[in-house]
Amino acid sequence: MPSDAVLHQAAALCLTYPDDAFRARLPLLREAAPQLREFTDHAAVTPAGELAAHYVRVFDSGDRCSLRLSRWQDADTRRRGMTPARFGDVYRAAGLEMTDGEPPDFLPAVLEFTARTGDTGLLAAHRAGLERLRTALTDLGTPYATVLTAVCATLPPFGR
Repeated sequence: MPSDAVLHQAAALCLTYPDDAFRARLPLLREAAPQLREFTDHAAVTPAGELAAHYVRVFDSGDRCSLRLSRWQDADTRRRGMTPARFGDVYRAAGLEMTDGEPPDFLPAVLEFTARTGDTGLLAAHRAGLERLRTALTDLGTPYATVLTAVCATLPPFGR
């Protein structure tokens, strides 16, 4: 089994928009993170346009399956705008800065942070939201659910 850091990095890549670079990395992702093989095998045989359209339908169609963790913790409260700033503070404290224009609470960014630092605090603090996202993805019947299942399996159980 790969380390959790490898799995977190691979999951981050699997949860980004499936462009040509993503497709080129699929064989490496498949070998590096066997827990994600169901997803990587699906992505490898799905036509590029179909996979991209599916990603947009799942993740860019409102908040039902948002990859923004503040959506799951703060919903539509006024705090929702403060949560991303807290993520940024954690990144800066670890000596990292967001450079790709994604919001700091974007799950692939959090997974990459976790892979680089080994700090699972942000993921653990948002475990309930990750589980709700996993359930929503499972209910949709999307292969992305297997990615969230693998990520959640790396976190301590609730209450620890």
